[in-house]
Order: sequence, then structure tokens, then C-alpha cells
Amino acid sequence: MAHAPRRPSLPPAGGMRGRPPGWAAAALAALLVSCGGGSAGDGVVAQEGEVAASVTTLSWRGDGQPGVPATLLAQPTFHVAPVVLDEPGAQDERDPNASAPLRPRSQAVEAGLAGLPTGGLTLERIEAARSGAGPAPEGRVDALASGVVTTYTPAQVRAAYGLPALPAAGATPTAQQAAQMGAGQTIYLVAARHGPNVAAELATFNQKFGLPTCAAKVLPATTALPLAAPAATAGCELWVAYATTAGGLSATAPAYDAGWATEIALDVQWSHAIAPAARIVLIEAPDPSVSSLAAAVRLANAMGPGQVSMSFGAAEGAWTPGLESTFTGTRMGYLAATGDSGAGVTWPAVSSGVLGVGGTTLTYGGTGSRSEVAWSSTGGGTSAYLPTPAYQQSGLPGVGTVARRTVADVAMNADPTTGQYLAVIPQGASTAQWLSAGGTSLSTPMWSGLLAVAGALRAQAGREPLGRPHTVIYGTVGAQPANYAAGFLDVSAGQHGTCAACTARAGYDQLTGLGTPRAQDLLALLAGTAVAVPPPTVGSAAVSGVAGQPLSFTASVAATNPVTFSLAGAPAGMAISGAGVVTWAAPAAGNYAVTVAARDTTTGLSGQGVYTVTIAAPQPPTVTGGTIDGTAGVALGFSAAATSVNPLRYALSGAPDGMAIGADGLVAWPRPVQGSYVVTVAATDTKTGLTGRGAYTVRIAPAGSGASAGLSVTAAPWTGTAGQALTGTVAISAPGATWISVAITGAPLGMGFSLQGTTLTARWPSPVAGSYALTVVARDSQGRSAQATVPITVR
Repeated sequence: MAHAPRRPSLPPAGGMRGRPPGWAAAALAALLVSCGGGSAGDGVVAQEGEVAASVTTLSWRGDGQPGVPATLLAQPTFHVAPVVLDEPGAQDERDPNASAPLRPRSQAVEAGLAGLPTGGLTLERIEAARSGAGPAPEGRVDALASGVVTTYTPAQVRAAYGLPALPAAGATPTAQQAAQMGAGQTIYLVAARHGPNVAAELATFNQKFGLPTCAAKVLPATTALPLAAPAATAGCELWVAYATTAGGLSATAPAYDAGWATEIALDVQWSHAIAPAARIVLIEAPDPSVSSLAAAVRLANAMGPGQVSMSFGAAEGAWTPGLESTFTGTRMGYLAATGDSGAGVTWPAVSSGVLGVGGTTLTYGGTGSRSEVAWSSTGGGTSAYLPTPAYQQSGLPGVGTVARRTVADVAMNADPTTGQYLAVIPQGASTAQWLSAGGTSLSTPMWSGLLAVAGALRAQAGREPLGRPHTVIYGTVGAQPANYAAGFLDVSAGQHGTCAACTARAGYDQLTGLGTPRAQDLLALLAGTAVAVPPPTVGSAAVSGVAGQPLSFTASVAATNPVTFSLAGAPAGMAISGAGVVTWAAPAAGNYAVTVAARDTTTGLSGQGVYTVTIAAPQPPTVTGGTIDGTAGVALGFSAAATSVNPLRYALSGAPDGMAIGADGLVAWPRPVQGSYVVTVAATDTKTGLTGRGAYTVRIAPAGSGASAGLSVTAAPWTGTAGQALTGTVAISAPGATWISVAITGAPLGMGFSLQGTTLTARWPSPVAGSYALTVVARDSQGRSAQATVPITVR
């Protein structure tokens, strides 16, 4: 029986009320175009063209915005390295943290598989290529550039990003540990088609890596909504919901698709690895059309508070603004992959209500800090259709001005060559095999797990649910330099295209957004429990020195984190070391105000202090004169009491014949002649050329009749090293005396003395650099007296 062709339907008449003039005409024109109508100005269709075999359908939203073409399909954004991995080691089965300090495993790719494109690659396609049973699959990006794949365990990923260690397998977590595992929170994973083995794959993943097990069930179509909130003590649950195209619950599982099943396994396993105690609700849309996936998101909104993770995308279009209301659920957060084909903008990541998650290439060896560069296939760019949201208007570090909504917002590891373990059980099989997975399909569920943990920490602290995180991530964290440095690793290298904005840079960029999480500090900031890190405190002080003499002092700094130092206003030749030690080899006379700045290497905050440096002009040496007594014919010796910071050169003036002074300042007169003499000792600083003088009165008594005849004090100059014990002796000769007494002046602090017979011994445990003059006066039982000056130099 023949049927008349079906006409495109229009909205009911009642649906036109309140429409702007021309709405119906515009709708009709659009429908005519879909049916093959001509362009504006066409009158009569000249000839009938071919009739398409398929039906083209357009939908219209009730608010007057054009809907999404039913033929527009979204693609999953996972990548898989072209290798079937060896089974992971068993070290994590009992201790989920055991592999954290180990280097990740690397495995070579078979020569025949290295050319397989990684985008959307499934285990079935890898096996087909290995057996030569079919043509090489078409991929979304170039083939693997390297022949080796590195793969991380959950413990290694958690350690790299700073997530807390997990309790032992099977142990009951404390309340704090449960919150750090996302207890009491819900993660909604929206995908298309059906993953028939998702529960078994997750069980294998959990057993291998020591993660908590998850109770699995399928939600009946009659389930009342919203769902009851999970209890903080409920543990992990995996609920699977089959969605209808209208956003309701269905009793029928969607059809199987190997690509979407791989996506589903990846989403479930890695959201669970980051938030092992959260409830996971997997919502399977019946098909990958944008309209069906948007309906699945609306189903998540109806189910109740949580984080909605979407690892798929379709190129944005004029229809994109019409779906903005999809992402406005109460106390809901939304995350989506930015794509895996390089620079470009995809929905739903571009929505202003969605956190767009980009990708990086991760390097982490089990200890120390991780390093990351932007993954060359990560998506990101500026929307052609959506305006700049308020949270991106200003205050972003390094962002400048964005023309419209720009993604990504954040990032995590996504490179399949630095991938993460994924357990996959193909349809009809019962044994899991292991793949190295990546793509922004990997970074997105990890971020959803991170936000679930933040929600649990907020609940534990009695705070409201996090909901959409943009305001906190951009405002509280991104716009505050200290918080930004604490909460994010700024990824500033790598590129995903040739455009001007296609290269990662310091601060915000379209490849990785604000960067990747420093989880410990970022979770505290998201949970509202972070304590602000103060800037370094640098003391101020007065420092003095002498021109030409090396100067050194240490800046006083109090800081939470390591700091770097710099000087401002410093004279030429002054420098500061990484330890904060300021040195000046040859100071010049004058007064200087030197600013010492200390910058926190983690937060970027700085503090400063001012050091007032006074350098005195060099002074001539000081020579302390005195009276020296001797006896005619008895050898006389004494040391000039000269003080200087530099080596000295000595000279005598007014000296009697036979008296001389040595280079060490020791005055000697082998055969004194009776009389009184005034001898001037001149000491010249060999560095500055300045000279100091001192007069000595030398009294020589007749032989055998003077009070000091036969009594003498002699000592050579003492030289030592600062900080090293110094010992020196003074010899006293007192023929015929029954006792002697010794008086010492000019001794530096810390020097001690002992007298054994006629030998005076001085000991100085910790000498201080400088020049000193020790005066020793001896008296004996015969009424005689004698003295000597002992020069001491400590370098």
C-alpha cells in the first residue's frame, strides 16, 4: 500500500504563544531547508533531486531556541596505547600504597602494532591487528611516536598528585580517611551504549590494586527520584542506570559498543581510584546523540547532588547555547573532557556550567616531585558561541582578557604513552586484560573523583556541598597568587597546534587551564579548611664594617617554604647566596641601605627587610707605648703593642745604637747601655698605607745595681686561626728570686692563664679573628720588675 510522504511536523499552535514575530516563519524555513528547499530568492524548484535514504529530523526547544540535530553524535575521548600489557605486579593487593615509591613499568610495543592510532583504540582492534584478521583501524590522532609505553598504578598516580595514602586493603577507614576517599558523595558517569562487564572489570581492578570493593546493582525503571544520599559509612557502590532518550529510567540496557564499553570501564575505574568510597552511578544513554546524552545529564540532575563526569564531546555549534540550562542542577557539579584531537572546542566541555578538563603528559619516578607538559592531543580553545562567564572575566594569573568562554579549566594526565592501567573484559569473555589508557577521558573522571573528595571534606567540616566548582577554583584559588601556587602545578610547556594560543605558558592557558592539582593543598582550599600561608618575614638590622675588610652577615628570614633571595640597593661587589649569606669582599667607606628580599618558592609571596650597612674609613694601626726597664749589658727585648686588622710593617726612630725591630714587632737590644731613651715604634698597615706610632721610654740601670737587673720577660708573637684553640707561652727569668708575680693586661675575652715555675702559659679555646696586644708585667722577691708586650694575630 502506497503512503503519502510524511510532512515535517511543527510545534502545536499553543506552543507558539509568546513567540517573537516571525518565529513560525523561521521554523518553517528551517524545516524546508532540511527537506531540500532552496536558498533565499529561489522561486520554483527547477528539477527534482535525489531523495535521501535516511530521515533527517530536527527538534525544537520549548523556549524558542533551536534544538540539536538528531544526527549529531558525540564521540568518547579515550586513547589506548597499542599494546596489551603484562599483568600488573601483585604488590598492591594487600597494601594499596605499595607501588607508590616505585618507578612505573615500561613495556615495548610490538613492531606490527606501533602504527595503530591511539584515539578510540579498543582491545578488540588491537587483537585483530595482532592476528591480521582485519584492516588497521582508523584513529583520531597520529600513531604512537615511541615504541615504549609507561603505565602508572593508582598508588603511583595518587602519590604523584599528592593524594593521601589509603588504608590497608580490607581495613575499616577512620572518619577522616573515609572523607579523604569521597565517602557520602555521588559521582555520575554519563556515557552512551552499554558496558556489560563493567562490574567485573571494576572488581578485577580493585583486587589487583587493593582498592575497596563496590556493591553493584542495576537501578529499576521504577526507582523513585531523587535518590537517597549515600551514607558516609556506606562504602563504595556501583549503580547502573539505563536512560531513555527523554531522560527517564529504562529497564532495557542499551546496545553494546566496544568503544563506549572501553570508555565506561575507564570512567568507572579511575573515578573510583581517586574517590574509592564514593557512590558511582553510571548512566548509560541509549545512543551517542547529543540530545540523548543531554537527556542523560538531566536524569543525573533529577537523581540528586553530585559530580557529573562526561568523557565525550561533539564540535560546538549554533545549538550549543540552547543546552546551557542542562548544567544548572541544584548542588550539582559538571565536568567534561576537552577533546583529544588538538586545538578545538567541544561540547559539553565548553559550557559555562561545566569544568573543562584538559590533558598532560606525566613524568613521575616514585620519589620527589612530578613534572608535566601539555599533551599534544589535548583539546581546548575559545568558543565561537558562548560569552565569557563571570569567573573568567578577570583576576586570572597570566590570562589577560578572554574574548569568549575558553577551555580548558584544569588538567591531569592524559597521554596514553604515560598512561594508567585499565582492566578490560571484552563482550563474551570472562578474563580481564590490561591496557594503558589515556585521553581527556582519563583526566576527567579523575577530576570528578577529586571534587567528590572535596565534597566529603566539606561535609565533614559542616559546609554546604561544593556544586559547580568554578567560583572557588578561579576565584579563591586561581586569582590568589599564594593559593594558586599551593593548589596547582602550573603546566607551562607543550603545545597542541600552531595557533598563537596553542602553546602552554605560565598561568592560565587553553591547553591545561590553571594546571594540574597539588591535591593536598587544593583539597584544603576547595573544602574551605586551608590555612593561608604567610609571606616570608625578613628581619632588619644594622651592620658595620671597615673599608677594605671583607664583610659578611646572614639575613634573618622566617618562612614556611624554601625561599630564594635577592638584593636591592646593594653596592657594587655585594652579593647574597642561596642560604641568605651576604658577602662583600672589599667594602668601600660609606652608609648603605640594602634591601634583602626573600621569595617563597611555593606560593610566590615575598617579604623584605632593610639592612643598614655602615662602612667606616680605615684607621691607622694603634701602637700603645710604655716604659721598659733593663740593665746595662743584659740583653733586652720587648714586643711593640700594635693593633691592626691587616699585616704591619715596623720601623724605629730615636733608637740607640744596636737596638732594632723585627718584622714581627719584636724589639731587641743585645747589649744595652746605661741611660734613658725615648724610642718611637712606627707600625704601617701594609694594605692601607696608614701608620700609627707609639713612644717607649727605655730605662737602662747600671750593671748589677738596677731594680730590674737579672729579671726579664720574653715572648715571641702568637699567631692563630679563628675558632681553633690557641696556646702561647711567656718566659720569665728571675735569678736569685724566691718568688715572682705576674700581672697581665689586654687579654681578650675567653683567654686563660697558668703559671708553672717561671713559665706563663696562655690558652684561648675559641679565638676570634683580630689583632691583640698582651702586656705582661713581672715582679720578684728582690723588688725587680720587667715587662713585655706580646702581639697576638688571629686570622
